[in-house]
Amino acid sequence: MVHKYDEPVYLISIIAKILDIHPQTLRQYERENLVCPARTNGRIRLYSERDVDRIKLILRLTRELGVNLAGVDIILRLKENVDAMETEIAELRYAVDKAKNSHAVSPDKALVTTRSIYDIIIFKK
Repeated sequence: MVHKYDEPVYLISIIAKILDIHPQTLRQYERENLVCPARTNGRIRLYSERDVDRIKLILRLTRELGVNLAGVDIILRLKENVDAMETEIAELRYAVDKAKNSHAVSPDKALVTTRSIYDIIIFKK
């Protein structure tokens, strides 16, 4: 069975085994609001693939780069802001391309004025 990227399906014990970390570490990440797993009606944590990728990033930042959890929080917030801006830029580029490719007259050429109703053509011999 294939699950969607955001579908919460993994128990905390499974994630702890997959990532080789203690379940308390995952609970700490949740207390620090670094990851927010879904909850069942019985309050059991369920993690999605997106959560797993986020935890992997947190582990890389803390283990390999020596960043503390406060720094991780700042980095993750900045990453979310950058991602949102990149999405907005892509949407704006699409809108600009769509406007360029439409056959409408551009605003600077929408009004044409002439001084005379006659065009003067001079022929040289």
